[in-house]
Amino acid sequence: MTKTVKISCLFLVALLLNVIFAHHSFAKSEMSGDAHFKADLAYKIGSGDKLKITIFDEPDLSGEYDIDGEGILSMPLIGNIEAGGYDLRSLENEIATSYKEGYLKNPRINIEIMNFRPFFILGEVNEPGSYPYVSGITVINAVALAGGFTHRARTDRVVISRGKGNEKKEFDAKEDFIVMPGDSIRVTERFF
Repeated sequence: MTKTVKISCLFLVALLLNVIFAHHSFAKSEMSGDAHFKADLAYKIGSGDKLKITIFDEPDLSGEYDIDGEGILSMPLIGNIEAGGYDLRSLENEIATSYKEGYLKNPRINIEIMNFRPFFILGEVNEPGSYPYVSGITVINAVALAGGFTHRARTDRVVISRGKGNEKKEFDAKEDFIVMPGDSIRVTERFF
């Protein structure tokens, strides 16, 4: 082989390897995006949740509280807290910090969720609508609650919309995917 043919072959091999590694990096970043999304599955408080908040040694401040339509929690003495989007531990810390500012010396807070907000299922199911959330429910369980697939349903394509406002994400979900409170599940229609 001539020197230019060898250089051309090496250039093509390098180009091919570059394309393979670029594709691998893209696929890896896509997977890491999914991993990030799955890591973000920690329960986030939102409108419609009912919380039981216990402030130890403070029975007058403890009780059951609702998160309003704007994600606001109203507490005695400290007033309104934007609770929407917090996980339970972060909200406990936020409430403790607020009570430390002039009300309690060392507040110890515990939060339990009494009622989760519902999830929604629409599209090609027999009984679309809003359903109460049950911890650990999967897509196929949600479809079963909604009366199962219709004869027009595309059973291999279910789309979940999760989040709020500009942070709303939509993605395809398999049957064993975990549903979260507030999710909107859409069963698409097949075309044949």
